[in-house]
Amino acid sequence: MDLIARVAENFEDSARTKLEAVDLLAAPVAAAIETLTQSLLNGGKILACGNGGSAADAQHFAAELVGRFEAERGELAAIALTTDTSILTAVANDYAFSQIFARQVRALGHAGDVLLAISTSGNSGNVIEAINAAHEHEMRVIALTGRDGGQIGELLRDDDIHLCVPAQRTARIQETHLLIIHCLCDGIDALLLGVE
Repeated sequence: MDLIARVAENFEDSARTKLEAVDLLAAPVAAAIETLTQSLLNGGKILACGNGGSAADAQHFAAELVGRFEAERGELAAIALTTDTSILTAVANDYAFSQIFARQVRALGHAGDVLLAISTSGNSGNVIEAINAAHEHEMRVIALTGRDGGQIGELLRDDDIHLCVPAQRTARIQETHLLIIHCLCDGIDALLLGVE
């Protein structure tokens, strides 16, 4: 096995996936940036959720907003719903795993807030329930998915934003999700700080 060639193939496949997605996703990512920024400017917050690697992406996004991305600025209101093990295990044990994010959205979310819902397949049951809870609270949803968007793609409302990566491999979808998250952070900073 030629490991160097295998590594190079992964790099090339990742770059190709991102380049193929740019025409499809640039406009909706820009719309997502505007939606997130407007929510923050109006005193809203962003709740983020996902499973596995997508949970890490939710935490990464919240950390970039509460801390900073690349520029110095004030703290921004973002919460990863993936981090409180007491809430996650209590809800999973007492209710159902499908409710671990939805109950947090109902407890913390208000009209004007935004849910950043991340699922590579678009079929994560607990993310779907979180979207339902967000809609109950008149929150907008920005969904990061892949493949054909799954059930989440069908669940979204007209004023939600669907960022569906046109790829099949989970690794490629997750890599592109991370790029999208960095674009969101960069765009929010640019709008808030007036960067051209």
